[in-house]
Amino acid sequence: MSNFRFHGFRQLTKLELQREKVRDYRNVVILQILIVGCGLLLSEPLLTDSKSNVSKFIVLIFSGFGAAYAFLLWDLMRNFTANRYLIVGIFGILSLIVLVGVLVEFPYYQLLEVPNRQVYLLTIHGLLFPIEITVIAFAIRDIFAQGYLTRDKLWGAVCVFLMIGISFGSLYDLLSTARPGSMGIAIEPGLPNYAECVTYSFCVLSGIDSGLQPIRFIRNLSVLEATWGTLYGMIIIGNLLGLPRQENIPKNENQLLS
Repeated sequence: MSNFRFHGFRQLTKLELQREKVRDYRNVVILQILIVGCGLLLSEPLLTDSKSNVSKFIVLIFSGFGAAYAFLLWDLMRNFTANRYLIVGIFGILSLIVLVGVLVEFPYYQLLEVPNRQVYLLTIHGLLFPIEITVIAFAIRDIFAQGYLTRDKLWGAVCVFLMIGISFGSLYDLLSTARPGSMGIAIEPGLPNYAECVTYSFCVLSGIDSGLQPIRFIRNLSVLEATWGTLYGMIIIGNLLGLPRQENIPKNENQLLS
């Protein structure tokens, strides 16, 4: 596990890094809950009339959520690696996604017009999905690292579970954008379709019938998602329960992580 943060590459003590991860995991989880909760509760106006004033305000809210989520993913990633190229690369890609996304999707004025909206959406999700998978992989490795049962592992477990649902929602949106109608319903591409895909993803994870009839490939992917989510829950519970509790701060708390 890396004991560096990107700002100045100052070495952190074990206790400092643990506190940093707790804060970063918690911030991501809070924003994930806001994104998923608002997406489930506020998607109806988008599906009914995406050009209404209410829908425009919802798009503005989710643009802010998206920008904040991109930054928090990058900030979380800095806890896992000291690879400057990876950190700078992810920051650059996420910054580009946020900038272009805000300019194209800004609901009140046409700040940037794209000639082919399908290619634009495919590019955005094609860049975002691998980054989400990368963060999930690093977070899982961090959670399953040997050590004590600490708060950062608990927050990390919740973060990864929610990230699985959001990332699969991005994948379903990518597929349904490439092949319109793949979800079994005609939905306007962009935020309306993305909201429906994330809803479908969390229905799969929670074992609730979404009411949609997607194409066979997406249905099979949803089976993999459900299986992965179930196995993850079982394995993470077993792993965390098997770790010793950190009742007291170790005497060598200032020892640097190797």
